[in-house]
Formats: sequence, C-alpha cells, structure tokens
Amino acid sequence: MKVALSTASVYPESTATAFEIAARLGYDGVEVMVWTDPVSQDVDALRRLSDYHGMPILAVHAPCLLITQRVWSTDPWVKLQRARAAAERLGASTVVVHPPFRWQRSYARDFVRGVWRMADETDVRFAVENMYPWRYRDREMAAYAPDWDVTKEDYRHFTVDLSHAATSRTAALDMARRMGDRLAHVHLGDGNGSAKDEHLVPGRGTQPCAELLHSLAAAGYDKHVVIEVNTRRAMSSAEREADLAEALAFTRRHLAAAASARPSVRA
Repeated sequence: MKVALSTASVYPESTATAFEIAARLGYDGVEVMVWTDPVSQDVDALRRLSDYHGMPILAVHAPCLLITQRVWSTDPWVKLQRARAAAERLGASTVVVHPPFRWQRSYARDFVRGVWRMADETDVRFAVENMYPWRYRDREMAAYAPDWDVTKEDYRHFTVDLSHAATSRTAALDMARRMGDRLAHVHLGDGNGSAKDEHLVPGRGTQPCAELLHSLAAAGYDKHVVIEVNTRRAMSSAEREADLAEALAFTRRHLAAAASARPSVRA
C-alpha cells in the first residue's frame, strides 16, 4: 500500500512545490489535482517533475470542481478522456472523478454507463468519489447526480473520502464496507461534521481515520492512500510542511500497527 500526497494539499502553493515536499518528506508518490495551475494541466511538465524528484504519479484527479469548469474543455466527457490519457502517459493507475453536478443534466443522465464504457477501454481505474449535500444554515441541497452517495450506483471502482463522509454526516466505515472490493482509492483527511468540507490533518477531527487504515491493512488492501488535507491556514511554508509530515506519520504508523497485528503464515 503506497501513501501519496495530493498536490491539492499544498494550495495555495504550486503543483511543482507539491512534488518537492512529497519527495523531501518521503511520500511514495503524488496524486495530481488538475486545476487552474498550468503545470497541473501539462503532461510533459508533470513527467519532468516526476522524474526530477523521483516521485511517481500514482493518480490523476480529473478537473471536476466549480473552479475548474473550463480546464481541459467545458465538456465533462472530454475532461475524463484527457484525464485518462494523462494517466496512461504518466503511468498512473487511477483517475479520480466526482459525480456530476445536478445542472449537468445530459452528463448526469449517462454518467454511470459512460464511466463503465470508458473503463472498458483502458487499464486505468475510474474511481468515483463520494461527495456530500450542500448545506446553508438549516437548508440542504442535493448538488450531485445521480447521488452524492456513490454507493447507491453500480460503479466499477470507488474512491472513499473521509472528509466528504464527515460533511455528509455518513459513517465512513459503513460506506467503505458497502464499496467492498470495488474500493480502489482512499482520500485520507479528517473532519468534524461541519457543513464545510474541512480536510483536516488525520487525527484532528472525529472521523475513523485510524480504524479505516487498520481495516485496510488487515484486509490486505494493496492500492493507494492519498493524503488530501487543507493547509491554506498555515502561516508559513514550514508550518504547511509540518502538517503534511504529521499526516504521513499518522498514516504510516497506523498501517504499520495493523500490519504487525496480522497473524503470520508459516509453511
């Protein structure tokens, strides 16, 4: 099981900085969040960063956010095609994708079937990520279609995001169990159940981050755990790096504890 750093975790610093920090702290690789940073959109630039820092690109996060609606086209299917092509060229095993926004009606109508069709054309996994309802005071809006709870649909692969589980006030371990052997990717971040998507450093919120890591290790999960945390409030680069070092140490510590507790098999 490899532990990767999402390039989103260094925002507002750059994609290039994420590679540098990941290498310095000893991460196993990175997940590239494709967003408004031009480097994140440039496969050749990403390959040079990967080679220079010795940091494999393990996953590509397709540009699904509100702020990336014009990145790599305004057509969401073109975005996924380009994410797949980038993953293939960079040697990444996974493309992370969010379910459509409800106002993307045509895309949402064909999303489940379309993701299956695309998955049939490549060895890259399309891992659809759980989201959450949008809340404002006492109001709740279903912003995603077919649903923010991706386990209600028949996807080949899933990403479980613990910060999103906190925001949706969903039991993360139950969600991971529903995903079963289709759980192909993990976004590890913490939360306290706020209406805002918090992405706290693991261990600083109420989510079962340690328990999930223990269960994954006990089950022999062999895919990727990605640290996706919010460091925007860090007062300095050193403070940001300390947060990312703490997140990595937390993850490795709990994976190692669970692995050491597994019974050994003797011939």
